[in-house]
Amino acid sequence: MFEIDSPFTMVVLIVLIAVGAGVIKNWIKTRGDREADEETQAEIFRLRKDVERLTERVRVLETIATDKDERLREEIRRLA
Repeated sequence: MFEIDSPFTMVVLIVLIAVGAGVIKNWIKTRGDREADEETQAEIFRLRKDVERLTERVRVLETIATDKDERLREEIRRLA
């Protein structure tokens, strides 16, 4: 049916091997990316919490810096 020595058969085999290797490579890369995505999502969640916390701290510092002396003294007393 097919002769292994024919150039057409060799070309077809080379193309099939190359395409198969590409598919396997993409499958492995996609599987690895899923694991990295879970780690990335956890890191993004942690960073968002840090940003929220820091935003609140900046808000307090802005209030302290812009309020009159009386309110500043009262705020410092409450914090101490």
